[in-house]
Order: sequence, then structure tokens, then C-alpha cells
Amino acid sequence: MTIFHFSPAVAEAMHAGRPVVALESTIITHGMPWPQNLDIARQVEGVVRDGGAEPATIAVIDGRLCVGLEDTQLETLAQARGVAKLSRADLAVCMAEGRTGATTVAATMIAARLAGIGVFATGGIGGVHRGAETSFDVSADLPELAVTPVTVVAAGAKAILDLPKTLEVLETLGVPVIAYGQDMLPAFWSRSAGLRAPLRMDDAASIARAHLMRGTLGLPGGQLVANPIPEAAEIPRDDLAPVIARASRDAADHGIAGKALTPYLLQRIFELTEGRSLDANVALVLNNARLGAEIACELNTLRASEAPASAQPL
Repeated sequence: MTIFHFSPAVAEAMHAGRPVVALESTIITHGMPWPQNLDIARQVEGVVRDGGAEPATIAVIDGRLCVGLEDTQLETLAQARGVAKLSRADLAVCMAEGRTGATTVAATMIAARLAGIGVFATGGIGGVHRGAETSFDVSADLPELAVTPVTVVAAGAKAILDLPKTLEVLETLGVPVIAYGQDMLPAFWSRSAGLRAPLRMDDAASIARAHLMRGTLGLPGGQLVANPIPEAAEIPRDDLAPVIARASRDAADHGIAGKALTPYLLQRIFELTEGRSLDANVALVLNNARLGAEIACELNTLRASEAPASAQPL
């Protein structure tokens, strides 16, 4: 039984031993409006290609776990309605029922591991929600990072979350949290969360070596590379804090919680910032795609140099 389907471009890249970067699909179906979502998805794939790697946007389409989408599939998904938002808990059910779903960070990591892809670029990861001490609302992205050996490039956890608690949970789970090029942990739309990152690395080659070393040591799980948003595009933390507080109050007033909370908060913040948050989101996703491609290329080079001559691709 074939559980996933490679697009022709990804299949060719994998066969030739070229670097591949996994990309999620919820940013297309749940993160941006049509037709901007399609335009940005194409831009992100283009940035990965420009960086020397092949993009593999991942989604479940009619029950098939697709690793890489052709442009017609990308366009269809960008316009689709009622698409499921898939994480570890519901990925298998969606596939078994022959439905269509977009993959979150956790589900994309699972698919990337199955396909043999070591690097995944996204916008931001989920984490511990504010008030989790009573709601127990913690994203499945965090335990996934602890068990699935994929390097995830993100602009940190989404700023709407409880970032100190998110960092604490990642530490407890043994997930390396690596700030790229700075000492402070980035916070999605902002370059700093006001928290010092546990680890810092300044180049893609070092990150690739750390990825391979985890495998050599037999350590489970992946690593989170927290890549700060470009300075010109950021919304400073002091400007954003009152906006997030207002959006959170509005959500509480309307009784919005669970899976509906994050989409509501992101939409409300978009309204309160007059679209500035979406512009920042686009900038950070493209920036993460650039770094993801660079890490994938370094990882590919290291693997090729360590492989026996007979095992190297022709």
C-alpha cells in the first residue's frame, strides 16, 4: 500500500539526490485569503528553488498524502472550501475517509519523515496558549518536535501564545531551540520575544551538522531553528503587545476557544493592525524558506561527503 504520492518534480529531485524542503499547506487554506494565498505559495516555492532546493508542499488530497503539489493542485487547494486542518490526531482519519486536508506543522513533519525529507520551512509553530494552566491548550507541534527527526525553520512560536511556557515545554521535551544569528528568541512578527534563546547558531552548515549529530547520537526528535523576521518587516513587541491583548479579550468575550482560537486571533490582529500583520507574515515565511533551502543544501552536501562512493547519486 502506497501511503504517499510524490509530485514529478519532487520524485525527480529525490531520485537525483538533490535537496528538498518540506512546506506546510495550512498557510494556504487557513492562513491567507484568495488569491493572495496562491501567490504567496508560489513565491515561497520559488524562493526554495532559487536557493538550490526543490519545494515539497504537503497536503492530503482525496485521501492521498501528497509530497509536492503540481501548480494545478496548488491552485485548486488555494480555492477549496471546507478543507480539514490536519495534525497528528486526525491525519490518518482524513486519509482513510478519502478527504482533503491541509497539514499543520505536526502533520507536515510526519509526512516529511516518511518521505525522507530532513528540513521543513514554515511561518511559526504552535505552542502553549495563554491560560493553558486551566484550559490545558497546548499545540501538538511541541511533542511532535520531540519525536520526529526533522529540522523546522520558523520565526519562533506565534506571538499570540504564552512564549515563556512554550519555551519551558520545549526544554522539558528536550527539543533544541536554536536562535539564528542572534541571542534572543524571535516572536513571529517581532525579532525578539524578550527571552534569551537556549542555543544560537550563525550559519546553515552548523545547523545541518547538528541535525546529523542528533541522528548519530540516536536522539529522537528534531530541532527548532528560530529565524527572526527581517528587521524592515517586523512589528516591534511593544507595539504588538496591546494589540494581542485586545484580540485576546475579544476572543474571550465571544467564547472562542480550541481550534477556532488561533484563526480568530490572527484575523483580529490583522484588522487591528490594518493589514500590517499579514505583510509581516509574508516576509517571515519567505525568509524562512530562504534559510530552509540553505540548510537543506548544506545537509545534502554533508550526507554526500559522508556516504560511500557507491552510495552517492550519479
